[in-house]
Amino acid sequence: MLTQNLGYPRIGSHRQLKKACEQYWAGKIDFAELNNVARTIKEQNWQSQLDAGIDLIPCNDFSFYDQVLDTSLLLGNVPKRYSPVLSAIKTNTEIDLYFAMARGYQKDGLDITAMEMTKWLDTNYHYIVPEFTADQEFDIFSENIFSEYNTAQQQLGKKAKPVLLGPVSYLLLGKEKEEGFERIDLIKKLVPVYVAVINRLRLQGAVWIQLDEPCLSLDLSKKEKEAFEYAYRAIANRVSGVKLLIATYFEALLDNSLLAVSLPVHALHVDLVRAPEQLDEVLALIPDNLKLSIGVVDGRNVWKNDYEKSLGLISKAVEKLGADRVIIAPSCSLLHSPIDLELETAIDPEIRNWMAFAKQKLTEIDELRQIAEGNTDLLAINQSAIESRRSSKKVHKEEVKKRIAAISDADASRHSAFPLRQRLHHERFNLPAFPTTTIGSFPQTDDIRQLRARYKKGDLSFEQYEQAIEQATIETIRWQEEIGLDVLVHGEFERNDMVEYFGEQLDGFLFTKNGWVQSYGSRCVKPPVIYGDVSRPRNMTVRWSSFAAAQTAKPMKGMLTGPVTILQWSFVRDDQPREITTNQIAFAIRDEVLALEKAGIAIIQIDEAAIREGLPLRKAKHPHYLDWAVKAFRITAGGVQDKTQIHTHMCYSEFNHIIEHIAAMDADVITIETSRSQMELLQAFAHFEYPNEIGPGVYDIHSPRVPGTAEMASLLAKAADLLPARNLWVNPDCGLKTRKWPETKAALENMVAAAKQAREQIKVEG
Repeated sequence: MLTQNLGYPRIGSHRQLKKACEQYWAGKIDFAELNNVARTIKEQNWQSQLDAGIDLIPCNDFSFYDQVLDTSLLLGNVPKRYSPVLSAIKTNTEIDLYFAMARGYQKDGLDITAMEMTKWLDTNYHYIVPEFTADQEFDIFSENIFSEYNTAQQQLGKKAKPVLLGPVSYLLLGKEKEEGFERIDLIKKLVPVYVAVINRLRLQGAVWIQLDEPCLSLDLSKKEKEAFEYAYRAIANRVSGVKLLIATYFEALLDNSLLAVSLPVHALHVDLVRAPEQLDEVLALIPDNLKLSIGVVDGRNVWKNDYEKSLGLISKAVEKLGADRVIIAPSCSLLHSPIDLELETAIDPEIRNWMAFAKQKLTEIDELRQIAEGNTDLLAINQSAIESRRSSKKVHKEEVKKRIAAISDADASRHSAFPLRQRLHHERFNLPAFPTTTIGSFPQTDDIRQLRARYKKGDLSFEQYEQAIEQATIETIRWQEEIGLDVLVHGEFERNDMVEYFGEQLDGFLFTKNGWVQSYGSRCVKPPVIYGDVSRPRNMTVRWSSFAAAQTAKPMKGMLTGPVTILQWSFVRDDQPREITTNQIAFAIRDEVLALEKAGIAIIQIDEAAIREGLPLRKAKHPHYLDWAVKAFRITAGGVQDKTQIHTHMCYSEFNHIIEHIAAMDADVITIETSRSQMELLQAFAHFEYPNEIGPGVYDIHSPRVPGTAEMASLLAKAADLLPARNLWVNPDCGLKTRKWPETKAALENMVAAAKQAREQIKVEG
């Protein structure tokens, strides 16, 4: 049996890539230094996989920002608005163009917006959305894939396996930028470039090439299925002497099973962690000439593999196909896993024994092969750890289970309907039309991070730390008052991360020191680990919200993270349904909401940034998920009085198919990210006649560029054309934690000016 890996984390075990990219953007290092950091990470990654005995080791899975953007650059799909950047850049043309596409470009007399960003299927990883026009052309533009393969080949030999995003998924994950055509129709233009790339890699010595086609696990139209057939038959007709492996993940193939096994390639990868039930159908349909890669080690979670369960799947595959046609693999790229559990020395040893990070998952893949070939000692060691977790009293709490079992409809209902609540809010807050606010966080400067680090090291007393946070909070409140924001936030300087901060204060969570994963670009997060039943032992945010509210006469929002977002952005239990864990978190947040209300906080924001992200990839599974996800949010707010205003925030999301469920959340105000899409997302809200208040983002916080007043006023005018102006709020796209203060101040001053302009120019009725 062969073993393979589909991809490996690229940030470095201590986030070296993040730090190097940010230094490069700040002009503190040159590209040679940045590239040296990248090369070292790649070589270390390849060596880890060699040491683990992996047979097929991915290359070209590294990226400075995002693998989909890498593909756009490879294929020459550079939107025309970036042409001036090429003229302006004197050196490092390709990498600076690449970063301009990801982050925008605002210098050399140019002001060019970044490309749109959205979530990678149902993960918290973001990718840069490819843009397509009717006259789109493709050609090899970037040589990176070929130079990286040469480097990998020197270290790995024939084990080096280039990884590409497949042609059909590349098109389906993109977006038409003009009307009158469908992007899938570009497949005939795109395939010749893929053929050229594959043939060049073959001539360089590649034996296997992995083509990621995650869209094979989605609901596909007839035309999209035909595109798969056309693309791979065309590639097979023009490529020989290299083995192609199609990788699918995150869902079962289902009605696409026959299509997938019929494509003229050498191997097919399926995700048997997310969808073990698909193995029987795939084995029943698979032709005699196709190898099957079975993803049995979870690439998206941190729990030790249950070898007994995985061996059952391996044995079934081997019995049908023979060992020489089975490849053992992780379920998906290990990009979504922390890098090395060996770096975690402070975790409870019992719980640590239940866990595996990316490096350990490589060992699991090799050990599964060894056990399948007769080494039963490894199986006994593994099963001891699995049983320890299953029976541990650290996992199970009867009082939490009883509370969840007693959920009623009353727990998930507000007292009165929105129109009555809206009237009460208008009377209570007396805000102007187009009220301005922010999403919550303000820049976490180096001073703030160092302050937190010094406190954790014991260099500062608790009193010194709190005084410094108080001062930062007061300064931020005064500045918000000065520029004229209507509803203020305290800035969240005491918080390390919007999920980690809450998890640290809830029972049932644990934390790592180096468990970082990439969210987008240089943005890394350290997700909490939910290992047991969740409860709230004490107040979590009341102290800082109350302190902030006492500093101003203006409304001050209390800031919380919602249950689905905490679930999605944590490594979750895999021993019970996700909805049960979510309800446990929901009641913990509900208790905090009621504590804030009791403390006099009149506006409470419960962020559900990830509710769309958690949507299953197949439409047939949407209703069940949306039912429990919406109910969990309603539980968090169900106990407050009508006069308390509940806000929520959602990140980059396509809402068209779930808009009625967004409305069913019954938040008084929802804020969403719309600036990069030029308010496109509001079409769904307008068509649905969304009844509650909404703040469509007018300032893209994922880019360092500062939007002008006219630009934001124009976006507000677009919003007012689609939705009642009386229901519109004015805010950035998301929190400002990752931005710098100069750009933040300039952008928010422009935003307040844009709101004032809207009040003068746009008629508000009702």
